[in-house]
Amino acid sequence: MPQEEINNPIERRIDFADHQEALSILGRNDEYLQILQENFSSQITTRGDQLVLLGETAEVDQIYQLVSELLFLHRGGNFITVHDVKYSLGMVKASNGDKLHALYADTVLVTSRGRSVKPKTWGQLGYLEFIRHHEITFGIGPAGTGKTYLAVAMAAQALKTKKVEKIILSRPAVEAGEKLGFLPGDLQEKVDPYLRPLYDALYDILGSDTVQKFMTKNIIEVAPLAYMRGRTLEDAFIILDEAQNTTVPQMKMFLTRLGFGSKMVITGDLTQIDLPKGQRSGLAQACTILKGVKGIAVTEFGETDVVRHEVVARIIRAYEEFENHQ
Repeated sequence: MPQEEINNPIERRIDFADHQEALSILGRNDEYLQILQENFSSQITTRGDQLVLLGETAEVDQIYQLVSELLFLHRGGNFITVHDVKYSLGMVKASNGDKLHALYADTVLVTSRGRSVKPKTWGQLGYLEFIRHHEITFGIGPAGTGKTYLAVAMAAQALKTKKVEKIILSRPAVEAGEKLGFLPGDLQEKVDPYLRPLYDALYDILGSDTVQKFMTKNIIEVAPLAYMRGRTLEDAFIILDEAQNTTVPQMKMFLTRLGFGSKMVITGDLTQIDLPKGQRSGLAQACTILKGVKGIAVTEFGETDVVRHEVVARIIRAYEEFENHQ
Protein backbone atom coordinates (compact mmCIF):
# COMPACT_ATOMS: atom_id res chain seq x y z
CA MET A 1 0.00 0.00 0.00
CA PRO A 2 1.56 3.36 -1.00
CA GLN A 3 2.62 5.68 1.81
CA GLU A 4 0.20 8.60 2.23
CA GLU A 5 0.54 11.97 3.92
CA ILE A 6 -0.34 11.48 7.59
CA ASN A 7 -2.29 14.04 9.59
CA ASN A 8 -1.16 14.49 13.22
CA PRO A 9 1.07 11.42 13.23
CA ILE A 10 2.15 9.57 16.35
CA GLU A 11 5.28 7.48 16.77
CA ARG A 12 5.62 4.21 18.65
CA ARG A 13 8.65 1.96 18.94
CA ILE A 14 9.05 -1.73 19.58
CA ASP A 15 12.37 -3.01 20.91
CA PHE A 16 13.60 -6.47 19.98
CA ALA A 17 15.78 -8.39 22.44
CA ASP A 18 18.43 -9.02 19.78
CA HIS A 19 19.03 -9.39 16.07
CA GLN A 20 17.73 -12.99 16.06
CA GLU A 21 14.41 -11.90 17.54
CA ALA A 22 14.13 -9.10 14.99
CA LEU A 23 14.82 -11.63 12.22
CA SER A 24 12.07 -13.94 13.52
CA ILE A 25 9.46 -11.16 13.58
CA LEU A 26 10.46 -9.30 10.41
CA GLY A 27 11.33 -12.38 8.37
CA ARG A 28 14.33 -13.26 6.25
CA ASN A 29 15.09 -10.44 3.81
CA ASP A 30 12.35 -8.49 5.66
CA GLU A 31 9.65 -10.73 4.13
CA TYR A 32 7.20 -10.20 6.99
CA LEU A 33 8.02 -6.50 7.27
CA GLN A 34 7.08 -6.09 3.62
CA ILE A 35 3.71 -7.74 4.26
CA LEU A 36 3.01 -5.14 6.96
CA GLN A 37 4.18 -2.27 4.77
CA GLU A 38 1.92 -3.41 1.93
CA ASN A 39 -1.16 -3.58 4.17
CA PHE A 40 -0.83 -0.38 6.23
CA SER A 41 -0.39 3.23 5.16
CA SER A 42 1.72 4.06 8.22
CA GLN A 43 5.49 4.27 7.94
CA ILE A 44 7.04 1.06 9.30
CA THR A 45 10.83 1.17 9.45
CA THR A 46 13.68 -0.47 11.34
CA ARG A 47 16.52 1.12 13.27
CA GLY A 48 18.89 -1.56 14.45
CA ASP A 49 16.95 -3.94 16.67
CA GLN A 50 14.01 -1.56 16.87
CA LEU A 51 10.79 -1.22 14.86
CA VAL A 52 9.53 2.35 14.41
CA LEU A 53 5.88 3.05 13.62
CA LEU A 54 4.73 6.46 12.41
CA GLY A 55 1.14 7.13 11.43
CA GLU A 56 -2.40 7.83 12.57
CA THR A 57 -3.15 6.67 16.09
CA ALA A 58 -5.69 3.93 15.30
CA GLU A 59 -3.54 2.24 12.69
CA VAL A 60 -0.30 2.53 14.65
CA ASP A 61 -2.08 0.91 17.59
CA GLN A 62 -3.17 -1.95 15.30
CA ILE A 63 0.37 -2.56 14.05
CA TYR A 64 1.74 -2.34 17.60
CA GLN A 65 -0.81 -4.92 18.79
CA LEU A 66 -0.05 -7.24 15.86
CA VAL A 67 3.74 -7.15 16.35
CA SER A 68 3.36 -7.49 20.13
CA GLU A 69 1.34 -10.68 19.72
CA LEU A 70 3.87 -12.10 17.26
CA LEU A 71 6.55 -11.34 19.83
CA PHE A 72 4.50 -13.14 22.48
CA LEU A 73 4.24 -16.15 20.15
CA HIS A 74 7.98 -16.07 19.39
CA ARG A 75 9.00 -15.72 23.02
CA GLY A 76 6.93 -18.79 23.81
CA GLY A 77 9.41 -20.80 21.74
CA ASN A 78 7.45 -20.86 18.49
CA PHE A 79 8.70 -20.37 14.95
CA ILE A 80 6.89 -17.49 13.21
CA THR A 81 5.50 -18.38 9.78
CA VAL A 82 3.94 -16.46 6.90
CA HIS A 83 0.60 -17.90 8.02
CA ASP A 84 1.04 -16.46 11.53
CA VAL A 85 1.77 -13.00 10.13
CA LYS A 86 -1.07 -12.99 7.60
CA TYR A 87 -3.59 -14.53 9.98
CA SER A 88 -2.71 -12.03 12.73
CA LEU A 89 -2.95 -9.23 10.18
CA GLY A 90 -6.42 -10.36 9.14
CA MET A 91 -7.58 -10.59 12.76
CA VAL A 92 -6.30 -7.10 13.55
CA LYS A 93 -7.83 -5.63 10.40
CA ALA A 94 -11.17 -7.20 11.36
CA SER A 95 -10.95 -5.61 14.83
CA ASN A 96 -10.39 -9.03 16.41
CA GLY A 97 -6.83 -8.37 17.53
CA ASP A 98 -7.85 -8.81 21.17
CA LYS A 99 -8.45 -12.52 20.45
CA LEU A 100 -4.87 -13.16 19.36
CA HIS A 101 -3.43 -13.34 22.87
CA ALA A 102 -5.85 -16.08 23.93
CA LEU A 103 -5.08 -17.93 20.70
CA TYR A 104 -1.32 -17.77 21.05
CA ALA A 105 -1.39 -18.53 24.81
CA ASP A 106 -2.99 -21.96 24.28
CA THR A 107 -0.66 -24.96 24.11
CA VAL A 108 -1.96 -28.51 23.80
CA LEU A 109 1.36 -30.24 24.49
CA VAL A 110 5.04 -30.34 23.59
CA THR A 111 5.99 -33.06 21.09
CA SER A 112 8.81 -35.56 21.49
CA ARG A 113 10.95 -33.20 19.41
CA GLY A 114 10.27 -30.26 21.73
CA ARG A 115 7.83 -28.46 19.43
CA SER A 116 4.73 -26.85 20.92
CA VAL A 117 1.41 -27.95 19.42
CA LYS A 118 -0.82 -24.88 19.39
CA PRO A 119 -3.96 -23.73 17.63
CA LYS A 120 -3.12 -21.56 14.64
CA THR A 121 -6.56 -20.03 14.04
CA TRP A 122 -9.55 -18.93 16.09
CA GLY A 123 -11.52 -21.83 14.61
CA GLN A 124 -8.90 -24.30 15.82
CA LEU A 125 -8.98 -22.79 19.31
CA GLY A 126 -12.76 -23.19 19.43
CA TYR A 127 -12.36 -26.80 18.27
CA LEU A 128 -9.95 -27.52 21.14
CA GLU A 129 -12.32 -25.93 23.64
CA PHE A 130 -15.18 -28.08 22.35
CA ILE A 131 -13.05 -31.23 22.73
CA ARG A 132 -12.09 -30.24 26.28
CA HIS A 133 -15.68 -29.68 27.40
CA HIS A 134 -17.76 -32.20 25.41
CA GLU A 135 -17.97 -35.98 25.28
CA ILE A 136 -18.32 -36.02 21.48
CA THR A 137 -16.94 -33.41 19.09
CA PHE A 138 -17.31 -33.29 15.32
CA GLY A 139 -14.63 -31.48 13.30
CA ILE A 140 -15.92 -30.77 9.79
CA GLY A 141 -13.88 -29.01 7.13
CA PRO A 142 -11.39 -29.10 4.28
CA ALA A 143 -7.87 -30.51 4.22
CA GLY A 144 -5.21 -28.55 6.04
CA THR A 145 -7.36 -27.27 8.89
CA GLY A 146 -5.59 -29.43 11.48
CA LYS A 147 -8.72 -31.26 12.56
CA THR A 148 -7.10 -34.70 12.71
CA TYR A 149 -3.69 -33.62 13.97
CA LEU A 150 -5.14 -31.54 16.82
CA ALA A 151 -7.47 -34.39 17.80
CA VAL A 152 -4.49 -36.77 18.01
CA ALA A 153 -2.59 -34.17 20.05
CA MET A 154 -5.52 -33.86 22.47
CA ALA A 155 -5.65 -37.65 22.74
CA ALA A 156 -1.93 -37.80 23.53
CA GLN A 157 -2.33 -35.06 26.14
CA ALA A 158 -5.24 -36.91 27.76
CA LEU A 159 -3.14 -40.08 27.90
CA LYS A 160 -0.14 -38.27 29.38
CA THR A 161 -2.27 -36.68 32.12
CA LYS A 162 -3.99 -40.04 32.80
CA LYS A 163 -7.45 -38.74 31.90
CA VAL A 164 -7.79 -41.84 29.71
CA GLU A 165 -6.10 -45.23 29.71
CA LYS A 166 -5.82 -45.72 25.95
CA ILE A 167 -6.15 -44.10 22.54
CA ILE A 168 -8.22 -45.68 19.79
CA LEU A 169 -7.86 -44.33 16.25
CA SER A 170 -10.05 -45.49 13.41
CA ARG A 171 -10.96 -44.81 9.78
CA PRO A 172 -13.42 -46.40 7.37
CA ALA A 173 -11.53 -48.42 4.75
CA VAL A 174 -13.47 -47.03 1.82
CA GLU A 175 -12.01 -47.46 -1.65
CA ALA A 176 -11.28 -44.14 -3.35
CA GLY A 177 -10.67 -45.38 -6.89
CA GLU A 178 -8.71 -48.50 -5.95
CA LYS A 179 -9.87 -51.93 -4.80
CA LEU A 180 -8.76 -53.42 -1.48
CA GLY A 181 -8.83 -56.90 -2.95
CA PHE A 182 -6.01 -56.10 -5.34
CA LEU A 183 -3.69 -54.84 -2.59
CA PRO A 184 -1.07 -57.33 -1.29
CA GLY A 185 -1.09 -58.84 2.20
CA ASP A 186 -3.65 -59.81 4.82
CA LEU A 187 -6.59 -57.62 5.90
CA GLN A 188 -4.51 -55.51 8.34
CA GLU A 189 -1.86 -54.92 5.67
CA LYS A 190 -4.57 -53.95 3.19
CA VAL A 191 -6.12 -51.31 5.46
CA ASP A 192 -2.84 -49.91 6.87
CA PRO A 193 -2.44 -47.44 3.97
CA TYR A 194 -5.82 -45.95 4.88
CA LEU A 195 -4.64 -45.45 8.45
CA ARG A 196 -1.25 -43.94 7.51
CA PRO A 197 -2.23 -40.29 8.30
CA LEU A 198 -3.09 -41.35 11.85
CA TYR A 199 0.25 -43.14 12.27
CA ASP A 200 2.06 -40.07 10.92
CA ALA A 201 0.37 -37.78 13.45
CA LEU A 202 1.17 -40.18 16.32
CA TYR A 203 4.83 -40.48 15.32
CA ASP A 204 5.21 -36.72 15.07
CA ILE A 205 3.59 -36.05 18.45
CA LEU A 206 4.83 -38.96 20.60
CA GLY A 207 7.85 -40.25 18.70
CA SER A 208 8.06 -43.59 16.89
CA ASP A 209 9.61 -45.51 19.82
CA THR A 210 6.86 -44.46 22.23
CA VAL A 211 4.15 -45.23 19.69
CA GLN A 212 5.53 -48.71 19.02
CA LYS A 213 5.79 -49.41 22.76
CA PHE A 214 2.22 -48.21 23.39
CA MET A 215 0.88 -50.24 20.46
CA THR A 216 2.60 -53.37 21.74
CA LYS A 217 0.94 -52.84 25.13
CA ASN A 218 -2.41 -52.04 23.43
CA ILE A 219 -2.40 -48.55 24.96
CA ILE A 220 -2.69 -47.20 21.41
CA GLU A 221 -4.92 -49.05 18.98
CA VAL A 222 -5.18 -48.15 15.29
CA ALA A 223 -7.88 -50.11 13.52
CA PRO A 224 -10.40 -49.88 10.69
CA LEU A 225 -13.96 -48.93 11.63
CA ALA A 226 -15.25 -52.47 11.09
CA TYR A 227 -13.24 -53.57 14.16
CA MET A 228 -15.35 -51.34 16.43
CA ARG A 229 -18.56 -53.32 16.09
CA GLY A 230 -19.83 -54.95 19.30
CA ARG A 231 -17.40 -53.13 21.62
CA THR A 232 -17.95 -50.68 24.47
CA LEU A 233 -15.01 -48.30 24.69
CA GLU A 234 -14.40 -47.06 28.24
CA ASP A 235 -11.68 -44.74 29.64
CA ALA A 236 -10.48 -44.12 26.08
CA PHE A 237 -9.91 -41.22 23.71
CA ILE A 238 -11.46 -42.36 20.43
CA ILE A 239 -10.91 -40.66 17.08
CA LEU A 240 -12.76 -41.49 13.87
CA ASP A 241 -11.01 -39.88 10.90
CA GLU A 242 -12.35 -39.48 7.32
CA ALA A 243 -15.82 -39.99 8.76
CA GLN A 244 -17.51 -38.62 5.62
CA ASN A 245 -16.99 -42.13 4.24
CA THR A 246 -19.02 -43.86 6.93
CA THR A 247 -22.46 -45.12 6.03
CA VAL A 248 -25.44 -44.15 8.19
CA PRO A 249 -25.49 -47.54 10.04
CA GLN A 250 -21.71 -47.38 10.58
CA MET A 251 -21.89 -43.92 12.14
CA LYS A 252 -24.69 -44.95 14.49
CA MET A 253 -22.72 -48.06 15.43
CA PHE A 254 -19.59 -46.03 16.13
CA LEU A 255 -21.29 -43.33 18.21
CA THR A 256 -22.96 -45.93 20.42
CA ARG A 257 -19.57 -47.47 21.30
CA LEU A 258 -18.93 -44.59 23.74
CA GLY A 259 -18.40 -45.85 27.28
CA PHE A 260 -17.86 -44.21 30.68
CA GLY A 261 -14.79 -42.00 31.01
CA SER A 262 -14.34 -41.79 27.26
CA LYS A 263 -14.23 -38.97 24.74
CA MET A 264 -14.84 -39.10 20.99
CA VAL A 265 -13.68 -36.86 18.16
CA ILE A 266 -15.07 -37.43 14.66
CA THR A 267 -13.42 -35.64 11.74
CA GLY A 268 -14.26 -35.42 8.07
CA ASP A 269 -14.67 -33.35 4.93
CA LEU A 270 -18.16 -33.47 3.45
CA THR A 271 -16.82 -32.39 0.04
CA GLN A 272 -14.65 -35.54 -0.21
CA ILE A 273 -17.21 -38.37 0.03
CA ASP A 274 -16.09 -41.60 -1.69
CA LEU A 275 -19.15 -43.71 -0.89
CA PRO A 276 -20.99 -45.43 -3.75
CA LYS A 277 -23.39 -43.20 -5.62
CA GLY A 278 -26.73 -42.85 -3.86
CA GLN A 279 -25.40 -43.89 -0.43
CA ARG A 280 -25.73 -41.17 2.19
CA SER A 281 -22.80 -40.17 4.39
CA GLY A 282 -23.29 -41.08 8.04
CA LEU A 283 -21.31 -37.98 8.99
CA ALA A 284 -23.66 -35.66 7.10
CA GLN A 285 -26.71 -37.21 8.73
CA ALA A 286 -25.17 -37.24 12.22
CA CYS A 287 -24.31 -33.53 12.06
CA THR A 288 -27.97 -32.80 11.24
CA ILE A 289 -29.53 -35.16 13.79
CA LEU A 290 -27.20 -34.44 16.72
CA LYS A 291 -26.80 -30.68 16.45
CA GLY A 292 -27.92 -29.20 19.76
CA VAL A 293 -27.73 -32.48 21.69
CA LYS A 294 -26.15 -31.93 25.12
CA GLY A 295 -22.58 -33.17 25.34
CA ILE A 296 -22.06 -33.00 21.57
CA ALA A 297 -20.39 -30.13 19.69
CA VAL A 298 -19.79 -29.44 16.00
CA THR A 299 -16.90 -27.33 14.66
CA GLU A 300 -17.16 -26.26 11.03
CA PHE A 301 -13.79 -25.16 9.65
CA GLY A 302 -13.46 -22.79 6.69
CA GLU A 303 -10.71 -21.66 4.35
CA THR A 304 -9.40 -19.19 6.97
CA ASP A 305 -8.53 -22.20 9.13
CA VAL A 306 -6.29 -23.80 6.49
CA VAL A 307 -2.72 -23.73 7.79
CA ARG A 308 -0.98 -25.45 4.90
CA HIS A 309 0.57 -23.58 1.98
CA GLU A 310 -1.64 -20.57 1.18
CA VAL A 311 -2.24 -21.97 -2.32
CA VAL A 312 -4.25 -24.76 -0.62
CA ALA A 313 -6.72 -22.16 0.70
CA ARG A 314 -7.02 -20.73 -2.81
CA ILE A 315 -7.66 -24.20 -4.25
CA ILE A 316 -10.41 -24.83 -1.68
CA ARG A 317 -11.98 -21.45 -2.44
CA ALA A 318 -11.90 -22.08 -6.20
CA TYR A 319 -13.57 -25.49 -5.82
CA GLU A 320 -16.25 -24.06 -3.50
CA GLU A 321 -17.02 -21.30 -6.00
CA PHE A 322 -17.20 -23.82 -8.86
CA GLU A 323 -19.47 -26.19 -6.93
CA ASN A 324 -21.75 -23.36 -5.78
CA HIS A 325 -22.03 -22.20 -9.38
CA GLN A 326 -22.85 -25.72 -10.53
